[in-house]
Amino acid sequence: MLSIDDHRRDSAGLLYVYPVVSRRAGGVSIGINLNPNNACNWACLYCQVENLTRGGPPPIDLDRLETELAAFLGDVLHGDFMQRQVPPEARRLMDVAFSGNGEPTSAAEFADAVARVGDVLNRFGQVGKLVVRLITNGSLMHRADVQSGIRHLAKLGGEVWFKVDRAMASEVAEINGVPSIPEKTAKNLETCAGLAPTWVQTCWFALDGMAPSAESRMAYCDFLRPLAGKLAGIHLYGLARPSLQPAASRLSALSELELTDFGKQIEKETGIRVSVSP
Repeated sequence: MLSIDDHRRDSAGLLYVYPVVSRRAGGVSIGINLNPNNACNWACLYCQVENLTRGGPPPIDLDRLETELAAFLGDVLHGDFMQRQVPPEARRLMDVAFSGNGEPTSAAEFADAVARVGDVLNRFGQVGKLVVRLITNGSLMHRADVQSGIRHLAKLGGEVWFKVDRAMASEVAEINGVPSIPEKTAKNLETCAGLAPTWVQTCWFALDGMAPSAESRMAYCDFLRPLAGKLAGIHLYGLARPSLQPAASRLSALSELELTDFGKQIEKETGIRVSVSP
């Protein structure tokens, strides 16, 4: 049985397509993994990808991707997949999500992959019924092909979950493993929000036994406040699965109360609605 603790990309025996039970989606999510080589342009401390490396994905076999998705979606919609693999309380198909083992938009074929997913959903009569999501760090939002893919995703009734774990450059460097220019991130986020409905997704946790400081919390609120009218909301979530990175021992989960309190602070300071998943 699938669970929120098991997000293995090979659980269905496929290269590009995998099912998970998602806390934030609220049921079964069909994942699209465009980074089967476990390569990403970021290196987040909390990442659950084993043997994570820096870099981009290999060329994507779009025909195989389409075939895998069509076969798997058929099993979910018309077969007994839900009964075989999903606990009763989670037997709801929620979305098709570009996520996987690295940054999806780093694939040269990203826009074409969105189009192929749209073709499959249209074939099964799911356009407008099954949400298409992109889960991204947003770092490549300046690329024309990435923007094209997101426009197509929006036409399918989709949305983007854009990663903003911290707002202070020093914390982004430590947690996400990349240099940060907050103004650039804000511009990328605003661009994304202009292309498709966009949620910010934030992983909030203690590092070396210390919860994020009051300064860190306020910097986060200050960063998002100017974008309040342009965002769909914020997904604030904690650590549900263990990190598979060298820094795993430095990370610990915050209590539900701590996450809820920060969510209330965000809403008060920014006016943006917050969904909390401990």
